[in-house]
Amino acid sequence: MLYSSYYYQILQQLIYTVPAVLLAITAHEFAHGYVSYCLGDPTPKLDGRLSVNPLRHLDLMGTLCLLVFHMGWAKPVRVCPRYYKDPRKGMIQVALAGPVMNFFMAFVSMFVFGLIVRFFGGVPSGIVAYFYYLSYYLAVINVGLGVFNLIPIPPLDGSNVLRELFPRVQYYYQRAGRYMPVILIVLLMTGVLSRPLTLMDNGILNGLWSIVKGILGIGYINSGGGIAV
Repeated sequence: MLYSSYYYQILQQLIYTVPAVLLAITAHEFAHGYVSYCLGDPTPKLDGRLSVNPLRHLDLMGTLCLLVFHMGWAKPVRVCPRYYKDPRKGMIQVALAGPVMNFFMAFVSMFVFGLIVRFFGGVPSGIVAYFYYLSYYLAVINVGLGVFNLIPIPPLDGSNVLRELFPRVQYYYQRAGRYMPVILIVLLMTGVLSRPLTLMDNGILNGLWSIVKGILGIGYINSGGGIAV
């Protein structure tokens, strides 16, 4: 009975986390490709990365990390900086586009969550309950993806920003490049990264929720469903 209850909880969580992960990854990578395309680079469009199809953007390890740790990465979008008027500035803009999109989506998701809380109070029933939890998981996953990708370790976006600001770090990235995904997974599994990142994620989520509460005029409500509001 305990095992069936445990697996039911896992299955129930996947109903929310899987679509949240797919939406977060798709938005993140689309933002990279779209900004590069707007800067004059046709490469993302030629590679089919200006797409809302999640299958074009998924990285196996990065997606699994997102599902398990709520922190992960997607398949990098190939760009060609020589098309930019200012390649250095352009690369920084493209690198930051993904995390910025995730933070924007997190705010929108938290706002939808707030609207449901405002008009239904606590945990609603029926189909509204699904969107209640989905919007919350969307906010969590998007914040996790955005914060995690700002870490300056390849293949994460923060490494591209650091590379453009301090070109000398490229030498160290090239030497250890093939081991970086493994290092990231080990750091997550051992808690070296997950603990401080969780604190940052929670801080951002609490900040977003405070803003939403202020906009919608929401007081303290006990959700009763395991979600702190």
